[in-house]
Amino acid sequence: MSNSQELPKDWTRVDLVRVAQVIDPHPSHRAPDEERDGVPFAGIGDLNEQGEIVTDSVRRVSPRVLNEHASRYTLSGNSIGFGRVASIGKVIDFQESVAGIAISPTLAVIEPKSVNRKYIVQALRSNFVREQIDRLLTGTTRSSLGIELLRKLSIPMPANGEPEKIGLILTVVDNTIRQTEALIAKYQQIKAGLMHDLFTRGVTPDGRLRPNSESKRTKFGWIPNDWTLGSLLDVADPLRQPILTGPFGADLGNDDFVKEGVPVLRIGNVQQGWLDLSDLLYVTEAKALELQRYKVEEGDLLFARQGATTGRNALASCDAHGCLVNYHIIRVALDHSRCAPMFIEAAFSGEIVKRQVERDKGRGTREGINTAQLKALELPLAPLDEQQTIARILVTCGAVLAKTQDHIEKLRQQKHGLMQDLLTGRVRVKVGESQELSA
Repeated sequence: MSNSQELPKDWTRVDLVRVAQVIDPHPSHRAPDEERDGVPFAGIGDLNEQGEIVTDSVRRVSPRVLNEHASRYTLSGNSIGFGRVASIGKVIDFQESVAGIAISPTLAVIEPKSVNRKYIVQALRSNFVREQIDRLLTGTTRSSLGIELLRKLSIPMPANGEPEKIGLILTVVDNTIRQTEALIAKYQQIKAGLMHDLFTRGVTPDGRLRPNSESKRTKFGWIPNDWTLGSLLDVADPLRQPILTGPFGADLGNDDFVKEGVPVLRIGNVQQGWLDLSDLLYVTEAKALELQRYKVEEGDLLFARQGATTGRNALASCDAHGCLVNYHIIRVALDHSRCAPMFIEAAFSGEIVKRQVERDKGRGTREGINTAQLKALELPLAPLDEQQTIARILVTCGAVLAKTQDHIEKLRQQKHGLMQDLLTGRVRVKVGESQELSA
């Protein structure tokens, strides 16, 4: 959506100040003195998009600051927040009256007048507004959006009746996305609890958790009695180099990359528990042949070895089979006759291994783990049949989570498409029909 794009003839562009009060909550822009037991002085980074405080480090100030702010605004279910510093353009859709919170000058408070509030929220989140902000900030050293510039931002204004219907449709999708996000968070909590139980209690052949009495204490915590603390070398493939760091820069540099060919995995492709294959580099078949020892096979464990991502790991999927790894990844060739790869990946996501990685990775610009350190890590190892049982449980649990994550991605794509269509007038809504949707 572009401001240069034609809107329907019965639509207009209006400045935000014409349809809403745009309030600077703290005009002095001087940070008030902190007061330990005071009221929150919430900035744009302290709030989620529903207006809830999500950080523990929110500044607290004297209640006198809140009383002084009350002469300019009172947060309510009608209020909208708009980021002016750092997260410029972030829209806060306050869901209900928020008592006892003062707002910092990192955001503006917007109070809609006669135009439908839900529509204004969606219009502020649109590319129509985003492009205006980008133009204002491009080529300048400005790191904030002044209140007067914010007031002059324009939004597309449909004909009578349409804003309410458009706002309702998009808000219903937003609410569905939020509900699905909450469901994903719940599934993740369940999986985390399940992982803890599986690795401290173990399971019987029929998949039931063993009683706590059948576990033993180790230097890292509790594990089942018949489990051991072992090494990756105990489960690695002896027919391949078991633990291998990707090629150094002298063997694989920028000049080697081409538009098409054999994919090369980088540290950004290794997410926790999955591989992101959306952004790959490529080398020629001839170069890949030179580097064939660094090729990945399905079921290999890929370990991010440097920087802030140190310790992130994932199993190579069938789509990653035949890819190369670069210098920032350690490839662990797992022997599928000696272990269940899904079990090993889960062990690497558990507290026993994570604590060792945190201990060994160092600090500062040289933070990382090398192959010797990875070989020395101790991880809980179950008998093979029990590993396989646990792997099946984790696959089932992961499938439910993956299905829900796929659903939310489709919802986000749907929301993006609807915004493109409805907020440009490309698709018109019918006004006057009974509304079956509810926000």
